[in-house]
Amino acid sequence: MHHTYKPHGVCSTQIDFDLADDGTVTNVVYTGGCNGNLKAVGLLVDGMKADEIVEKLGGLSCGRRSTSCSDQLAKALKNESNDRII
Repeated sequence: MHHTYKPHGVCSTQIDFDLADDGTVTNVVYTGGCNGNLKAVGLLVDGMKADEIVEKLGGLSCGRRSTSCSDQLAKALKNESNDRII
């Protein structure tokens, strides 16, 4: 299923991704932010399970910010899989 998330406290303004019933994440696309780095994040996490992404990227900061675009993806995945076991 396709999801759109509006991140907070970061340069990117939107994160789009697909989350399959088995927890697999694909097609991660960021709008705004550090274009090259965020394209790389999308490619690196493509095909990974949401729980792996949350574990690896959750809590990462960016500079003096307490969050990052990667952390916001982890938050989006937690949000979208609230009742799902991932």
